[in-house]
Amino acid sequence: MTSSLKKVLIIGRKGQLAQALLATKKANIEVLVVGSNEFDVTQLGTLRSIINQFKPEVIINAAAYTAVDLAESNPERAYLINADLVTFLAKICQLQRIRFIQLSTDYVFDGEQQTPYTVGDLPKPLNVYGASKRAGEMAVLTHCPDFGSVVRTSWLYSLCGNNFLLTMLRLMQERPALEIVNDQVGSPTSAITLADFLWSLIDLPNWLPIYHFSGQGQGSWFDFAVEIQHVAHSAGLLSYLIPIKPICSAQFHTAAIRPCYSVLDCSGSNGIYHMRPWQETLNVLLNSQ
Repeated sequence: MTSSLKKVLIIGRKGQLAQALLATKKANIEVLVVGSNEFDVTQLGTLRSIINQFKPEVIINAAAYTAVDLAESNPERAYLINADLVTFLAKICQLQRIRFIQLSTDYVFDGEQQTPYTVGDLPKPLNVYGASKRAGEMAVLTHCPDFGSVVRTSWLYSLCGNNFLLTMLRLMQERPALEIVNDQVGSPTSAITLADFLWSLIDLPNWLPIYHFSGQGQGSWFDFAVEIQHVAHSAGLLSYLIPIKPICSAQFHTAAIRPCYSVLDCSGSNGIYHMRPWQETLNVLLNSQ
């Protein structure tokens, strides 16, 4: 990247990734963040006008319908945000030669593997959320082949928005004990490190069609919860410890089926950004408070 100002449009104002991108942006980046206050996903003419007026060099779409269970009963809304909006953006970016980053998820995979999923592995989503995100991926690969890239991530957390970390910190203060699923395995990912990776990606002159980025290592939701409690207690964010019991998914009914194993092989991203163990990034985040 040259020293000149680079204009980046971020879509998805309220999400934890957008906030992390704002917190980590470099001085030579001019950012415009838009969300539901600025445009309606059912009327995209306003968004087109925003793009035409701002003239971004890069668009990062951090907007997503992420309510995995609610998507089962509201697939139209999930596809509207996770696929139709992406198709609209992909076509504009290809036409106007705007570089386009679309965020996606480990839930595009079915979890049947026992080794980390590579970018070349065939997606096979188990639920509406994963299927809608896969449709968004295909929109980028089909309609913006020259300027677009899909970045899959997993188990995103931060200190804002809706995520597992904040839910656990709240429940650990409200309940005498917790039961957490122990047979779904993935890689918790700090929104701050994902944001740093995306800014590093923007620096590159050429992109691959798909990248994987997550915290290094793996664990179950139970492992994640135990680590959250340990670190938060050590950091003084929790005044006492509560029992946390591992349970299987069959004991915790949800509307959507989730993959049992959704660890991403991030080897293709290691040369762009030095990945750190998820326990380390969690420790850094909670001790920054």
